[in-house]
Amino acid sequence: MIKKKIAIIGLGYVGLSLAVFLGSKFKVIGVDSNKNRITALGKGISYFYEPKIKFYLKRAIKNGLTFTDKIDREIISCDIIFVTVGTPIDKFGSIDLSNIKAVSSDIAKNLANAKNKPTIVIKSTVIPGTTLQVIKPILEKYDLKESEDFDLLTNPEFLREGSAMQDTIAPHVIVIGGSNQKAIQKLTDIYKSAYKKKQNIVETNNITAEVIKYANNAFLATKISFINSIANICQKLPDTNVDKIAEIIGMDPRIGRQFLKAGPGYGGSCFPKDVQALINFAHNIGYDSVLLNAVKNTNSSQVNAVMSLIKQNIKNLNGKKVAILGLAFKENTDDIRESVSTKIISLLLKNGCKVCGHDPKAIDNTRIIFGNKITYTKSLKDALTDSDCAVIMTPWQEYRNIKEKDVLVMKSPIIIDTRRVISMKNKDITQVSLGIGK
Repeated sequence: MIKKKIAIIGLGYVGLSLAVFLGSKFKVIGVDSNKNRITALGKGISYFYEPKIKFYLKRAIKNGLTFTDKIDREIISCDIIFVTVGTPIDKFGSIDLSNIKAVSSDIAKNLANAKNKPTIVIKSTVIPGTTLQVIKPILEKYDLKESEDFDLLTNPEFLREGSAMQDTIAPHVIVIGGSNQKAIQKLTDIYKSAYKKKQNIVETNNITAEVIKYANNAFLATKISFINSIANICQKLPDTNVDKIAEIIGMDPRIGRQFLKAGPGYGGSCFPKDVQALINFAHNIGYDSVLLNAVKNTNSSQVNAVMSLIKQNIKNLNGKKVAILGLAFKENTDDIRESVSTKIISLLLKNGCKVCGHDPKAIDNTRIIFGNKITYTKSLKDALTDSDCAVIMTPWQEYRNIKEKDVLVMKSPIIIDTRRVISMKNKDITQVSLGIGK
């Protein structure tokens, strides 16, 4: 086992998942500016829901994982420094690099008096050219130079929320971008030592690694928007089923099965911002990406497709009680960032509806947005009781288990199933499934 000291700066989904995984194998220090977050993590409490992360967090703490809110000499003394801070988009749709610039500046200040030569690894999602054109100049302040005082690599992540630990433990690929072969080998050795099985490790340069990340997310978003377009066509064609279509075209090895699940549209912290950031970046370098704009616009319009189904089945929305089943943007997470459910709720409120929200994990986060404008219930039965309509937005297992008797407690047993996870045979129940024509 390689004896290395590792720092991970930024403890969001990516950073914390990496910290608790590597923390069971190496000496790891997790860094985050949020003091409350640091305090909770030190007690073995994750501030977000992710399957298995509590288990790995407690195991890593037993192995010596520690947390701090400061970038100091101890952090700079580490062999590897991963930077995993957030890179949101600003109000103009461009990437906001303020977090990564601030972290880079703090590293540079402490690096000026360091005796060791750390390898700084950028895992944050950044637009092409950022590592060398933005981060490197900041790190080279105080008469520092890359390759002499530090090494700089780009190492994008490919995690899925809800499967973050699984994807950290068994990544489909590890991409390492850089120009210094010794630094690349150093990080490669870390990964080879961390993983039980041989991983697919690809070496390239910094800018190509940055493009790979955006291309990956943009292509997956494109597949989602494509199958949603097919679902909307199926909706208007009797006896068509988008799932059967997706199943068959997914058998084609040129297409593949993944991300062909039609639904209310993609959300979360990655796809919406990464597609938009890539659109803006392309525009700034003189390329108008018609395709990516279409992907974004198709996803945005999917909200209207869901609302259309609701309005077709409830003629007058004003005063009607609508149960929204699923508030998180996907199952197995409590993340509601860019969740289509929150957009549907806003539209329902504008139409005078009484909204009741249900979700196994995301109620508290939703309450931050809507407060007492809607009601919340931890009981699925309470959500359905006396409702005029229920809309399944997130494919949680609990909703897949809904039975006809559960639906019949509704005032008007109308189910809008945007994920096609249930099948009601009772003629007293109106079920409308997105992508299935009748």
